[in-house]
Amino acid sequence: MPTLPTQSFATIVANVAAGIQGRAAKLLNFSTGSTLRAIAEGFAGLFLWFQALVIQLLSAIRLSTSSGNDVDTWCADFMPVVPGTNSPRLPAQASTGVVTFSRFTAAPTSRFIAVGATLQTDDGSENFVVTANTTYATYSAALNGYTLAANVGSITVPVQCATPGSGGNVAAGTITVITTPITGIDTVTNGAAFINGFDSESDAALKARFVLYIASLRAGTEGAIGYAIVSIRQGMQYQIWEPGTGGYTQLTVFVDDGSGAIPTATLTAAQVAAFGVKAAGPPMAVLAATEISANLTMTITTAPGYDHPTAVAQVYAAITNYINGIGLGTTPAAGTLSYGKLYQIAFNASPGVTDVTGYTLNGVLADLVPGAGQTIKSGSVVVS
Repeated sequence: MPTLPTQSFATIVANVAAGIQGRAAKLLNFSTGSTLRAIAEGFAGLFLWFQALVIQLLSAIRLSTSSGNDVDTWCADFMPVVPGTNSPRLPAQASTGVVTFSRFTAAPTSRFIAVGATLQTDDGSENFVVTANTTYATYSAALNGYTLAANVGSITVPVQCATPGSGGNVAAGTITVITTPITGIDTVTNGAAFINGFDSESDAALKARFVLYIASLRAGTEGAIGYAIVSIRQGMQYQIWEPGTGGYTQLTVFVDDGSGAIPTATLTAAQVAAFGVKAAGPPMAVLAATEISANLTMTITTAPGYDHPTAVAQVYAAITNYINGIGLGTTPAAGTLSYGKLYQIAFNASPGVTDVTGYTLNGVLADLVPGAGQTIKSGSVVVS
C-alpha cells in the first residue's frame, strides 16, 4: 500500500486556519470557542472521515493488506469457495482421537457403547462424542455402536470434539468424565493427546493458500499438487519427492493431517485430490506420513518461591505442544526438532526455571532429524 501524507485533527484545523487567514484582509479570531474555530473543526472531522475511507479502500484492494471479510471477498473472486459458504476460507476442524472405556471387573457379560455417547474433560471445558468407524472390529452398524465383549476389561473407541477448533486439542489423560450413563462402564480416559483440531483458517494461511492456488493453475506442478492437498481440510501437510531424489523412482507425495496418523478417509481424499491435478504419464504415489517419536528426559531447577510441580507441568506442556506442532515439513530439514530449541522452550515456559540438566533427546544430545515422509510427535516426555 502506498504511503499517504495523512494529517491529524490538530494539523487539519491549523492548516484550515492558516489558509483562511492568509486570504483574509484582516486578522481573524480562531481561538478555542470562536465561530471560525468551530467551522474549521467541523471541516477537520469530515476530512478525517474521508482520509479513513481512502486508507480503508487502499487496504482492501490489496490482498497483502486486507483483513477479515476483505480477505474472504478478495480471494472468493478467484478461488473456489467452500461448499455452503461464500468464501474459500477453510472452516474450523474438530479434533479427533480415541478413548478407552474400562470396567473394574472383566465380568462375563458384554457391554455396549452407543455412537453419540458423550464425554467431557475433567475441567468441564470440552465435550466429546463417540463416532462411528467401520474399521473397528468391535463396531456394529446394525447396533450403531461398539460392544465390549464378555470377560474383557476395556475397549477403545473413536471420539470427536463436539466443538470445532483448537480448544479440542486436549492433553493425554484429561477426558475422564462420562456424561452419558453407560451401564457396566466405570472409567474413561484418553491415552494420547488430541492434536488435530484447528481454528478457522487465519488470514495469513488463506493468503498463503491463495499463492498456491495461483501456482496450481498450471496443473501438474508441485504447487498444484500442494494446493489440492491443503485445500481438503485444515491442518493438511505434504512433502513431495521428485523422481531421482531421495532414492525414489517415481513422484512420491507424503501427506498428514497434523496428527501423525492420518485417517484412511482423509488419505483417500488426498490421493484423489493429488491425482486430479498431476501431469499425465509419470507415475505417482500418495502415501501416509509415518510418525517418529521424540523421547525426552529433562530435569529442571526452580527458583525459591516457585512451586516445582507447577513449573514441571508448564515445561511439559510447552515442550509437548511445540513438538506436536512441528508437523510434516515440506522437506525433512523443515520438520527437524532442534535440540537447542527445547532448552529455550523450557526456560521460557516459566520464570521460575533457573537451570536445565540431564537433558537428552532420544538418548543423545543432538537434533532429531526425520527421514523422508516422517513427522515428529511427542513420545515419552519426562520432566522432573
